[in-house]
Amino acid sequence: MTTTMHVDVVSAEESIFSGEARFVALPGEAGELGIYPRHTPLITRIRPGAVRIEKEDGTEEFVFVAGGLLEVQPNCVTVLSDTAIRGKDLDEAKATSAKALAEEALKNAKNDIDIAMAQSELAVMAAQIAALRKYRQKK
Repeated sequence: MTTTMHVDVVSAEESIFSGEARFVALPGEAGELGIYPRHTPLITRIRPGAVRIEKEDGTEEFVFVAGGLLEVQPNCVTVLSDTAIRGKDLDEAKATSAKALAEEALKNAKNDIDIAMAQSELAVMAAQIAALRKYRQKK
């Protein structure tokens, strides 16, 4: 029986993670998803949040994604996101500052498009801060 699967987490700029894993957890559009080897094939959107990868040796890799797409095949998981940041590279001060800017943009929004853009940015920054705090608890 297969005990691992290949996992790729890719952003628009680079490959963030590529390797074998025993388990992957991430925020699916309809709720938290847990994926083990031999999972039923699936394609779905993912929400901004933390991707937790339990590697073959039992250690964990942690990645923040700002939404994206997930493809699951029985022996392969691919996460595609415009923005993906390794847990160790997350910067709380930068995320908090960006969240404050998004809140200010929301207050000053003059039309529906500006409101939607500000709300989206605010949701991503709030998820990034939450993911960073979760990452720190695991360490």
